[in-house]
Amino acid sequence: MPFVRGIWRVLVGVKDALVLILMLLFFGGLYAALASGSNPASVRDGALLVDLKGSIVEQPAQSDPFALLAGGGPVTREYRLRDIVAGLEAAATDDRVKAVALDLDQFLGGGQASLADVTAAIDLIRRNRKPVVAYATGYSDDGYQLASHASEVWLNPLGAVVVTGPGGANLYYKGLLDKLGVTANVYRVGTYKAAVEPFTRNDMSPEARAANQALAGSLWEIWQDNVRRARPKAQLAAYVQNTAAAVQATGGDLAKAALRAGLVDRIGDRTAFGKRMAALAGVDEEDVPGSFRAIKLEDWTAATLSALPGNGTVGVVTVAGNIVDGKAPAGTAGGDTIAGVVEKALSTRDLKALVLRIDSGGGSVLASERIRQAVLDAKAKGIPVVASMGSVAASGGYWIAMPADHIMAEPSTITGSIGVFGIIPSFQGTLEKTGIGADGVKTTPLSGEPDILRGPSGEFNQLIQLSIESIYRRFLGLVSQSRGLPAAQVDQIAQGRVWDGGTARQLRLIDSFGGLSEAVAKAASLAKLGNDYAPLYLDQPQSFRAQLMRWFGGDGENDEARDAFGAVTGRPELLLARTMADARSILAGPAIQVRCLECPSTGTATPSADSERAGGLLAWLLR
Repeated sequence: MPFVRGIWRVLVGVKDALVLILMLLFFGGLYAALASGSNPASVRDGALLVDLKGSIVEQPAQSDPFALLAGGGPVTREYRLRDIVAGLEAAATDDRVKAVALDLDQFLGGGQASLADVTAAIDLIRRNRKPVVAYATGYSDDGYQLASHASEVWLNPLGAVVVTGPGGANLYYKGLLDKLGVTANVYRVGTYKAAVEPFTRNDMSPEARAANQALAGSLWEIWQDNVRRARPKAQLAAYVQNTAAAVQATGGDLAKAALRAGLVDRIGDRTAFGKRMAALAGVDEEDVPGSFRAIKLEDWTAATLSALPGNGTVGVVTVAGNIVDGKAPAGTAGGDTIAGVVEKALSTRDLKALVLRIDSGGGSVLASERIRQAVLDAKAKGIPVVASMGSVAASGGYWIAMPADHIMAEPSTITGSIGVFGIIPSFQGTLEKTGIGADGVKTTPLSGEPDILRGPSGEFNQLIQLSIESIYRRFLGLVSQSRGLPAAQVDQIAQGRVWDGGTARQLRLIDSFGGLSEAVAKAASLAKLGNDYAPLYLDQPQSFRAQLMRWFGGDGENDEARDAFGAVTGRPELLLARTMADARSILAGPAIQVRCLECPSTGTATPSADSERAGGLLAWLLR
């Protein structure tokens, strides 16, 4: 008994210690949040410091509280696109902002269309005769797209400008699956629906290569045009085509090579950059070299957003990330969540028009249809709807855009991917390799199906394939009806192929070019509101627990030093995490999907987001 009592005391002591640690973490995090949170009242005269330590997305993903408490959490910080744009546009005409410091040293990029919106806001600041000064150790494509629109581009003496253009390698798992004995049972419609190819091939098919090469070429031309208009004197083409020769001509000095090519204006370290900003906006602390009067982006954004009207008549609903069944937090588009936001707004708000802002490569068919029906309900009440496409609105993302009265996109928007696929893994080869047998009895042809131990039966395969083909015909019919195109013509431009926004407009998949502000104006015009309108962002409310977890998780900043190539190549773990998340979501998600895996990611990789919400036909059958 004394031994048992001793063990009990130890367990009670451990429990008390854990409770104490959690309380210290709670109140410590709460204090840190209150101490370091945004403070709109603290805005003063100076330079607006746009210090981007992460990526720009349409809707930041909500932190996973369990991962945060375990020491994990988001792999990077995410900035909401519309907040950045609104802050920059407000800075253009506010006398408190003397200049803008665009610190891109740890910028991880964003969608090409999203960055075009940011560059347009930077151009507005410059038209108001305010200097914008960019600084980084290394500029990659996304970072340089922003920096090229600055009035001054600074580069660290040990830095580099490395422009690579769209393209790169993806992982293909067929060889691995063969070694493991796993069979990927694939059901598909569409010549170009390459989402399943990583599980059926070890390389890219000729059809997928042709489509992806055409898309990459279009995006590359749009990027070059954007940069050339901002810096017409830069020798961009020659530098990109033979960067090694340009560097060799300067004796291996990458920074001087970029300067000689006109890609940057000044070479200097962070202290020199700070002194330049101090000359433009004033010195902050005299005894600190390079210190300048700075307005924190968070404070400025909070002050800008608080000045917006809270009773707008044009509702804006954001659909960002993978489209999944049921409910989902911000950064993932839960079908029930998005539909619920629309339905609640229709019943509680005096909305005159609706804008559906889409930045998604699709996902679940059922969830996409749930959102589409909510949009149809809005139209049934006489409310005009405009679909505004961000960087990606493909497959399921296009499915939900179809009911809109008007579809707007950017030339660099990735859209289309009108096709359907399904994939179910089975493990008969694995069992054979390990010497394990599987057998059973049936009462109907579908008993025990899908049989993931011995492989799905012919009857089940036929059932799924017929369902895939039916959904594809429905997809074509909806596009034909909504876009006023013959079904045969839609079939020719569908087949799962991905298009850039410029080509999509020629194919009549979209109606016009424009960003979110233009979409809001178009919706107001369709509702005949004149100039008497304002946007009302219908975001799902963030719970108090989620706010606490965001505070505990910090802001995701990564202040570790990186050299020039570390800066321009980004973080390899992000690419790997995204790749593994895609593979997991394909295998664990709904059996039938309208998803575009050829499209670039629309946010931070969150592997658990899809897997925790996997549903649909496969989940129902397995249950």
